[in-house]
Amino acid sequence: MSEGLTRPLSQIHIKDLRLRTFIGFNDEEQRKRQDVVVNIRIDYDALPAARGDEVAEALDYKTITKQVIAHVEDNRFLLLEKLVNDLVEMVMAHNPARRVEVEVDKPHALRFSDSVSLTMSASRD
Repeated sequence: MSEGLTRPLSQIHIKDLRLRTFIGFNDEEQRKRQDVVVNIRIDYDALPAARGDEVAEALDYKTITKQVIAHVEDNRFLLLEKLVNDLVEMVMAHNPARRVEVEVDKPHALRFSDSVSLTMSASRD
């Protein structure tokens, strides 16, 4: 069919997942949930799923999204760094994921700014 064809990894994007959590170390941040916006890009080899139209070969992004929602909403975080790192490690625990990039925005964290965000990534060889 496509012999000799080389393809880069495919990417799944989970965009603008809007959640609420306790994040920050100020008194008000400790008492009141805040909005966060999560964006995740996962690189994986989608070709087996695409060629065979096999669900079992696809990355289960629905399960990943449910895990992210539960983790964000059921926990407290002092730092944005902790939250983002947790999500990176959570996605990379799924074996098909070859690379992940997670960005979390904290809207209205700074006066005169729409948001503050932090991005982290990880990959496996």
